[in-house]
Amino acid sequence: MKLGRTAVVLGGSAAGLCTAGALAPYFGQVLVLERDELPAEAEHRRGVPQSKHPHFLLNSGRRAIGELFPGFEDDLVAAGGLHLMPSMDAAYLDGAGWSARKSSAMTMIYGSRVLIERVLRDKVRGLANVTIREQVQVTGLSTDAGAVTGVDLAGGEHLDADLVVDAMGRGSSVGTWLVAAGWPEVETRTLDAKVTYTSRWYDLPARRPPSWWWRHLAIMPTRDRGDHPAEHEFLVNFFPIEGNRVIACMGSWGLDMPRTDDAFVESARRVRTPLFAAAMDECTPTSEVHLTRSTGNTWRRYDRWTTPPRGLAFVGDSICAFNPFYAQGISSAASSALLLREHLSRADHLDAAFFAQFLVAQRKLLGVPWRLAMARDQGYACAVGTEKPPEWRRRLLAAVGDPAFSFIVGAAREDPVIDEHFAKVFNLDESLGDMLGNPWVLARLARHGIRAALGRRRVPFGFDPRAEPPATDYSAATAAPAAR
Repeated sequence: MKLGRTAVVLGGSAAGLCTAGALAPYFGQVLVLERDELPAEAEHRRGVPQSKHPHFLLNSGRRAIGELFPGFEDDLVAAGGLHLMPSMDAAYLDGAGWSARKSSAMTMIYGSRVLIERVLRDKVRGLANVTIREQVQVTGLSTDAGAVTGVDLAGGEHLDADLVVDAMGRGSSVGTWLVAAGWPEVETRTLDAKVTYTSRWYDLPARRPPSWWWRHLAIMPTRDRGDHPAEHEFLVNFFPIEGNRVIACMGSWGLDMPRTDDAFVESARRVRTPLFAAAMDECTPTSEVHLTRSTGNTWRRYDRWTTPPRGLAFVGDSICAFNPFYAQGISSAASSALLLREHLSRADHLDAAFFAQFLVAQRKLLGVPWRLAMARDQGYACAVGTEKPPEWRRRLLAAVGDPAFSFIVGAAREDPVIDEHFAKVFNLDESLGDMLGNPWVLARLARHGIRAALGRRRVPFGFDPRAEPPATDYSAATAAPAAR
């Protein structure tokens, strides 16, 4: 059933494209308004500077996009995306050393942000009633009697709309326009842990060295409080993408990061495993170094307004933006778009109750990734914002956060039930609270702790970080019955 003649989506990035797919069945026409000129191929553009850094597409995002655009995942892989199992295809360095290689419940699609968006644009352009207008600047909203009724464009053009969706990202001006129209300032929750990350693109060698069983290198920050180079506290990825390429990326909380090509290479040589720099040496650089600082967590709490505007919804970073380290942005945006479609499918008309109910449901959805981001970022002394905890709590989070995470990761290596739940939490299919509130999971975590204390682990860990990560597949160790 059509719920109106025209819906307008502000922004043509991943959030806006997913939203267009959600709206198409319910409106006569859907207009996507994008400030940039959109490339036909998988290319960078000014409005998405973060496209130069690695992007994970979590399972929740894959599933949501697949429901909005059937065949998306097959198209993404056909275009060069890589369907991998990180526990088998990634060399993972955490704590004392390399983790063992084994099968697990988690798979992921690897690919660049520009490829993901290109495949999404192709899907959207296949919808007969969706039009993408490029190089359009939105300058304001029109409102009437508590409702948003359209948008104003540069040059004096006006578009009437039965529904407007803000997908303009972190820098959205919609909140300011609403205040000018009489709504209150929106309460905004923030936490900026001063994350900075820097990336450079490389072509892989035509023939991979024989020791490279891995496709992805992931190097977690050290927990050693002793004297060491600052680079030991970097989160590092050698991230595979389409076209036999990788993105080498280093990031940190509150530390200075290399800004030039030479400094990038020098810094890579001080990372706590020589494999990262050695892998870069085998590759050919194809870009300069790209640095990003706009990484704070921000949640605009439109759901707390007593009378939110009718005719307006929010998807993606325009309502809730996360520290990009946690790879939650695209998946959360796609899940919000799918949630919007589900609410539209049950609606007879778009009244005040519809928008209030959607905001409440969206609040629950966004709370899962938000709490995950807070669980880590609140532990950093450099963090600032409304969600900065009292110092005693920050110290507690800093002391227990990383060890607790590593303990759960270690338990997941040993126990298929914990592995399944941890994969769901990582992929935003289950909250961390639900996992840790599950008696069955708690019992198995306790069993793992006892077995570890007795030296009865089935999967080894802590392989020398100065050496090559072990290629041995330890999957059979956890497939066999646990020793008594």
